[in-house]
Amino acid sequence: MADQLLEQLREAAEGQIDFEGQKLAELLATILLAAVGVISFVVGFFGQDIKLALYIGLGGTALTLALTVPPWPFFNRHPVRWLLVGGDEKKSQGIMMDGQVIA
Repeated sequence: MADQLLEQLREAAEGQIDFEGQKLAELLATILLAAVGVISFVVGFFGQDIKLALYIGLGGTALTLALTVPPWPFFNRHPVRWLLVGGDEKKSQGIMMDGQVIA
């Protein structure tokens, strides 16, 4: 029973995202954290309320975490096509050096 629960948890937590998705997640996190930082600073400065500024920063960080950490489907729009295991190997043409084929 515990093994089944652990396996379900592992399948839910292990997600696949492609390289373009990683780039998008990094860009999204950078933009969101910068925007939240600026908004938090401006609200805290003009409102003279450090507590509100910290809450805005914490909420924005939690929102960024929720948007970038899970493997959402839009992070896997360009899946990697891996080579087949044990597929047909093509004979290399070799390296030409001084008019002779090496390897």
